[in-house]
Amino acid sequence: MSKIQVNKLHTLTGHNDCIYALAEGFDPRFFYTGSGDGMVVEWDLINPKDGKLIAKLPHSVYALEVDKEKKLLFIGHNFEGIHVIDLQDNKEIWSLKITDQSIFDIKSVGNELFVATGDGVITVIDITERSIKKHLKLSSKSARVMAVDQEKKNLAIGFSDHSIKVINTDDHAPTQLLNGHSNSVFALAYSPTQDTLISGGRDASLKFWDTNTYQETNKVIAHMFAINFLSFREDGMFFITCSMDKSIKIWDAESHKLLKVIDKARHAGHGTSINKVLWSTYNQSIISISDDRSISIWKVEI
Repeated sequence: MSKIQVNKLHTLTGHNDCIYALAEGFDPRFFYTGSGDGMVVEWDLINPKDGKLIAKLPHSVYALEVDKEKKLLFIGHNFEGIHVIDLQDNKEIWSLKITDQSIFDIKSVGNELFVATGDGVITVIDITERSIKKHLKLSSKSARVMAVDQEKKNLAIGFSDHSIKVINTDDHAPTQLLNGHSNSVFALAYSPTQDTLISGGRDASLKFWDTNTYQETNKVIAHMFAINFLSFREDGMFFITCSMDKSIKIWDAESHKLLKVIDKARHAGHGTSINKVLWSTYNQSIISISDDRSISIWKVEI
């Protein structure tokens, strides 16, 4: 594990509450964060110290999604709905009230937006028409996280009922039900090669699923506490996980072996739960956000 070099480049502050949401911009030089104080901030990896306030909402923000083709930022405003920012003009162009629940994740697929909420519903929004298309009631428990396989037109959804459900993005029909986790599923990602789906959650374990058969191929006890999120490096060779145990871990995507632990003791890491991580496609740095109200940017040499 010692071959990988990790150096902390920046600690960014400015949010007044726990930071929950993280998304890369259509220009990956920029990224966006959302927090419990309702603030959404744009950060520049070239000059990261000065964040720019994009939106200030009355309720907390758990979910952000950037449509890189349309250059739109979708903000999940808890207990209310969706706010849409034109990133070229940096102004809100429309909003839609859709829920009285927490919004845990948002995914943009073509001209549709999928919104996952605390009542187990996926709301499908027509982006062009700016209207609700349908509601998919998939569980009695929260829909926590989603991942998109563009090639096979699959949307995987992790729930607090411990399951993962896969639906077709064209007709929204359910295609797979994956069981195996013993608690809520918080983390989901398809590999860039799209042959593997990785899931993680409150049971602190990672599960690996073959996307051709959706059979489980491996399980790894990965953290001491809940796994909150995971992100692949652009080339698909490595991925990172973050946890309530305050650590970030770097993994080999093929062997599933742990390569490096980034934590407070060894790398001046976060002091509380790490909620999201992003492996930047701009400069391959790792960005992390935490309950400690800070953002960390890490340089990793593998």
